[in-house]
Amino acid sequence: MTSARKAPRFSEHAGAVPGLAARRLAAAVIDGVLRRRRPLDELLDDARMLAALDERDRALARALIGAVLRRLGTLRQLLTSFVERGLPAQAPLVETALLLGAAQILFLDVPDHAAVDLAVRLVQADRHAARFAGLTNAVLRRVAREGTARLAALDAVTLDTPAWLLTRWRKTYGEATARAIAAANSHEPALDLTAKNAAEGWAKRLDGRVLPTGTVRTIAHGPVTALPGFAEGQWWVQDAAAALPARLFGEKIAGLRVADLCAAPGGKTAQLAAAGAKVTAVDRAPARLDRLRQNLARLKLAADLVCADVTTWTPERADFDAVLLDAPCTATGTIRRRPDVPWLKRDSDIAALAAVQGRLIEHALALTRPGGMLIYCTCSLEPEENEDVVAALLAGEAAAQRLPIAAEAVSGRAEFITAAGDLRTLPCHFPDADSRFAGLDGFYAARLLRKF
Repeated sequence: MTSARKAPRFSEHAGAVPGLAARRLAAAVIDGVLRRRRPLDELLDDARMLAALDERDRALARALIGAVLRRLGTLRQLLTSFVERGLPAQAPLVETALLLGAAQILFLDVPDHAAVDLAVRLVQADRHAARFAGLTNAVLRRVAREGTARLAALDAVTLDTPAWLLTRWRKTYGEATARAIAAANSHEPALDLTAKNAAEGWAKRLDGRVLPTGTVRTIAHGPVTALPGFAEGQWWVQDAAAALPARLFGEKIAGLRVADLCAAPGGKTAQLAAAGAKVTAVDRAPARLDRLRQNLARLKLAADLVCADVTTWTPERADFDAVLLDAPCTATGTIRRRPDVPWLKRDSDIAALAAVQGRLIEHALALTRPGGMLIYCTCSLEPEENEDVVAALLAGEAAAQRLPIAAEAVSGRAEFITAAGDLRTLPCHFPDADSRFAGLDGFYAARLLRKF
């Protein structure tokens, strides 16, 4: 709608109204994603943005951000139908405030009058947008009156997924599955945990359930750090799909030298260390590696941590028994948890990342000893980042051989195994009548042997 890059500027007293502080934070984050193209996680990790809010307002802000980004296409289409002359390009906060107000009216349990009033206050507090307070009020009142009926006539699946991405999924997975993926991405996911042991017991304590693959799934009420078992290091947060690649090494991993490449935030490192492997975790980002170190300390697990660029890392002993490479990717399989992804990524990103992934997998194979095993994985749904990368390696490296994965390696879930014998989970897998408990991230993994 607008290409403005500056963050909205509010008057100093704008946060005095109850509920307005959470909307201000949500507006700043949405502006950061849509106009400054900053990743959502990076924005939410900004302590300055969160420090002033209590836990209730933080939760509200996250809910608002998630609702807007998950339903962005639908909301924009709806708002456009109510604004004949278009939204003011010189005041981008107007669109942000309208998105927030409409999301509250249509998708969240917020009284219409409160949603309208706080959106208007949000606009009034910005010196560039203040003169559009009347427009904001009028549009949101129409949304409250007519929005639900108009919403029913829209195809949210096609609107809430960028056209280039939906076209790709249709080509790769077919129309029905592409739509199922897009629909799954519209729901906020549950909290997935990997327990060090006694998964059934932790599921009971956390009022959750154990998935067929062994992951504990629950609905978090309040901060994760306050849940039973967190401080004691009994579990860590990890999507059910992300927990599968490390399991592909099999049960005889204890005592083996394993390299976990591009390791942060460290869920797979924790899995391998908990299974008794001697893990070397490598990542190029110092801040992410520090977080991995903190997680391992809480979990009372050990690993050697190395800050290095994986493509050039040359350890003294480059003969690991096993190597796990979770390659950087477009992350199109994680939109359930990262609703900013479709609005930050571009089709052109795929080829650029595939080139990096090709270099990474070649180096990972070189780090694997003859007879050792390499797991290549990504959280992308795009074949260029997955099957094509593996195919190129197999075509160019005589030492590499695919080791097909059997359904038994992933708790008998045959739908997770491709015709070639690779792992492929989709966001629409694990359907459930309660959408909060349905789905998992889209993940790909190939298991490879270095023959010589």
